[in-house]
Amino acid sequence: MKVAVSGGGTGGHIYPALALIKEMKKMNPEAEFLYIGTANGLEKNIVERENIPFKSIEITGFKRKISLDNVKTVMRFLKGVKTSKHYLKEFKPDAVIGTGGYVCGPVVYAAAKLGIPTVIHEQNSLPGLTNKFLSRYTDKVAICFEEARKYFPADKAVMTGNPRASEVAGVNGEKGKLSAGLKPGVKSVLVFGGSRGARPINKAILEVLPQLGEKDYQLLYVTGEVHYKQVAEEAKATGSPSNVIIKPFIHNMPEVLAGTDLIVGRAGATSIAEITALGLPSILIPSPYVTANHQEVNARSLSDKGAAVLMLEKDLNGPALLKEIDRIMTDEAELMKMRNASAKIGMPDAAARLAEVLGEVSTKK
Repeated sequence: MKVAVSGGGTGGHIYPALALIKEMKKMNPEAEFLYIGTANGLEKNIVERENIPFKSIEITGFKRKISLDNVKTVMRFLKGVKTSKHYLKEFKPDAVIGTGGYVCGPVVYAAAKLGIPTVIHEQNSLPGLTNKFLSRYTDKVAICFEEARKYFPADKAVMTGNPRASEVAGVNGEKGKLSAGLKPGVKSVLVFGGSRGARPINKAILEVLPQLGEKDYQLLYVTGEVHYKQVAEEAKATGSPSNVIIKPFIHNMPEVLAGTDLIVGRAGATSIAEITALGLPSILIPSPYVTANHQEVNARSLSDKGAAVLMLEKDLNGPALLKEIDRIMTDEAELMKMRNASAKIGMPDAAARLAEVLGEVSTKK
């Protein structure tokens, strides 16, 4: 089977694509892939490091307000469609999948116009403009949240979950715990504000660092590279509690997550896929700076089911956050209840589900 894949802009669009490719190669070592992205996006370096053939097009996203830049975007879109058609005719894929980001627009549209079976994958509960547009032309829309179903044609939407979930299922949590410097046999909290960190979350933790040092549980505090130096200096000034480990970044996040009892962090689609695949309780603090406030919608899909506590950034402060962490970590019944609720949402077989959808649409050809 030959599959063309497109997705870019953020890791949340790229890593699910790579997880799908990995799963499909496991299922069929002879499968071939072509990744189409942008030359100046994150995807180029990440994809090429995985030794996956990569081609690029030039495209930008639409401005939500009326702008002359949108005229340029339309021209780039049309050029991107033409270039994508050339790549697709050359590669001859059995199916094309877009995993998000504006780069998918011309690629999936070109495939649909060429009569190649297409699938788009929507990771968030609130779909973006590109996927709403593409859903008119694509054969299937793979979703990760039931809340997203209403935005797409009823006969096209199919629940698959996020392929990233498959990469955390079954990993060694104890190994991850040790690698992060956490003690085995001691309950652990992971505070993680995303790859770049989150200043408001960092500020809240620093406010209660001395009190955290008095707790029976341990806390792994991932600041993000940008904030690490300042946070480390402030922590040192307050005594650096022995049960709080501060790191700028974690490279083996799936293993560390698997060894965690509670996670405090943002509500990005990839994070939620990983959290629920492992059946982890969480305190979610959605970023209010994302398009259409979609992280809050993501978080509510868990909090409404008892799998997470939703804390808005405007309500975030050290004492309030510590109170919630304490409430959950000191109540075994609450921990178990949240674990079970999270596990019910999780889809550790998401990559296989999405591969199956691709296989089904490819038989149309």
